[in-house]
Amino acid sequence: MRWVNRQVRRSDAVLLGAVPIVLLLLVYLFLAVSRHAANPFDKILPLPQGMVTGMVPLLFQPDQLSGQYVFWADTLASLERLGLGLAIATATSLVVGLVLGVLPPVRATIGPLVTGIAVIPPIALLPILFIALGLGETAKVALIVIGITPVMVRDIAAYVGSLPREQIVKAQTLGAGSWQIMLRVALPQALPRLIHALRLALGPAWVFLISAEAIASDIGLGYRIFLVRRYLSMDVIIPYVAWIALLAIVMDVALAQLSKRAFPWAHGASH
Repeated sequence: MRWVNRQVRRSDAVLLGAVPIVLLLLVYLFLAVSRHAANPFDKILPLPQGMVTGMVPLLFQPDQLSGQYVFWADTLASLERLGLGLAIATATSLVVGLVLGVLPPVRATIGPLVTGIAVIPPIALLPILFIALGLGETAKVALIVIGITPVMVRDIAAYVGSLPREQIVKAQTLGAGSWQIMLRVALPQALPRLIHALRLALGPAWVFLISAEAIASDIGLGYRIFLVRRYLSMDVIIPYVAWIALLAIVMDVALAQLSKRAFPWAHGASH
């Protein structure tokens, strides 16, 4: 059987997906052990016990100044910023994407502006945001929104604009107006696409969040990583990066499951 026709069972897929991760961990352990054999005080590739030692105070001991458990406080602060940014971006993308996709005059008017904003590197706007909005939470959330919304809008608009013309014609034949077509024809089909666009935007959203926290913040996952880098504290940086990756994976899987459960027809289900 050709590989292109070979289907992988769910249990096998989990096993196959775990193989490269395990190999990567083994390679890291080999390199870390080799470096520590040559230099027991090496800080570049810490051993697992070194990471545990570095993370225990952040996980289980309250900070002497703030009284907070630093790791959990960082996580909560970052998730609040990320969640608010994603919520605003998702709502804006849905509304603007529907309007652009369904109404050609609006698409011709606003489409070039959306395209122009989408191609601007959002990180380049960070100084402008900090000057205009200050160094508080607003600028950090705004960077996430500005960074991912234009791309999501373009994706939703293109998807809605590519819906079969027959659907639009039939709806008009039954007396539907532009807004009814938008709400009853385009919206139900755009929702699973919106979740897909949000999943693709998770990675860039995390990048913008970490960048904003690294430059101007006093709490957050990105702030902590860039704070301890001056001490070469890889025993903290690596667990923090792994935690960010885990959070992103959990969010992606949750969105995928939400899409399958809420819109099974969009994933090939017959019922």
